[in-house]
Amino acid sequence: MRIADLTNFLESWAPLSYQESYDNAGLITGNPNDEITGVLVSLDCVENVIEEAIEKKCNVIVAHHPIIFKGLKKITGKTYVERTIIQAIKNDIAIYAIHTNLDNIKGGVNFKISEKLGLQNPRILAEKTDQLMKLTVFVPTPQTGPLLDALYAAGAGDIGNYSNCSFRTEGKGTFKANQQADPTIGKRGIYEEVNENRIEVIFPAHLKKKVLRGMREGHIYEEIAYYLSVLENPLQTVGSGIIGELEEELESMDFLQKVKENLNVSVIRYTDIIKPKIKKVAVCGGAGGFLLPQAIGQKADIFITADYKYHEYFDADGKIIIADVGHYESEQFTKELIRDEILKKFTTFATYLSEVKTNPINYLF
Repeated sequence: MRIADLTNFLESWAPLSYQESYDNAGLITGNPNDEITGVLVSLDCVENVIEEAIEKKCNVIVAHHPIIFKGLKKITGKTYVERTIIQAIKNDIAIYAIHTNLDNIKGGVNFKISEKLGLQNPRILAEKTDQLMKLTVFVPTPQTGPLLDALYAAGAGDIGNYSNCSFRTEGKGTFKANQQADPTIGKRGIYEEVNENRIEVIFPAHLKKKVLRGMREGHIYEEIAYYLSVLENPLQTVGSGIIGELEEELESMDFLQKVKENLNVSVIRYTDIIKPKIKKVAVCGGAGGFLLPQAIGQKADIFITADYKYHEYFDADGKIIIADVGHYESEQFTKELIRDEILKKFTTFATYLSEVKTNPINYLF
């Protein structure tokens, strides 16, 4: 099994196009054509994680956080980033990062946190826009079914919890083939009118090549009349954070205690308890302060995230409880999420959870 087989699978699960502009998800070091000897899954990739991979005979590390966020002008071993990269290359270890693209998918990092907290009906807190396209294509009426089947198989036509979604209108297509054409219908030099359907389907933008390939395979015309449109509609399964409800509302301090226990958190920093009971909960693993307006707007009782600065706590403004559980603590279960997804697909190589605690922060009680 090649490294490319693993990375292709991971990118079908969490497409790279869903990462934030500042991010660096994807294959960072390594040859995609190398055979996999073993995979080590970690939250971070630092020097002692490379050493652990060597000990476990793993030549692939799948980490949540990229070891490189910005360009390196020199690689001399001066910093921990440079030393990690040098060590990985010397030992033929591939490093793959699956970061904000995994944060942003349904079933991703934030959904794992919601699962740990027992939230019901979890859904994206801030859906992404400009991630959808619409294909409009014209096809002879009798070939409508085969074309739609090909488009659906390529990933088009999904809207929320519904699949095989399309719209069609009947009309008359006209054309005249020149002497170089090889028409499926009609003859060269003869004006034709054909009963056609105008088909419209939407699809995630990252599937554009696949959907167009499906269209060509499912169509009978030599020259296909179609056009693409970029949509501003939000993609319901992609975006930042989640919001959900507790099965039964809890006293605020009881819920904070539950958070502490279920997320294995040492310390929670929180604002004034302005809500006596908690029912609706917003969550964003890692640094999620940018989602506070959405959490307030959707009337969450509490917003669980990390990396809040002193003055930012004032932004709660008597409207919501902010609970900072710590960056590492909020994302520590991401390793399980990645490992479990890999094991669903691959059984020909060993996949391990890293035993190295990469949290750079310690607490004195």
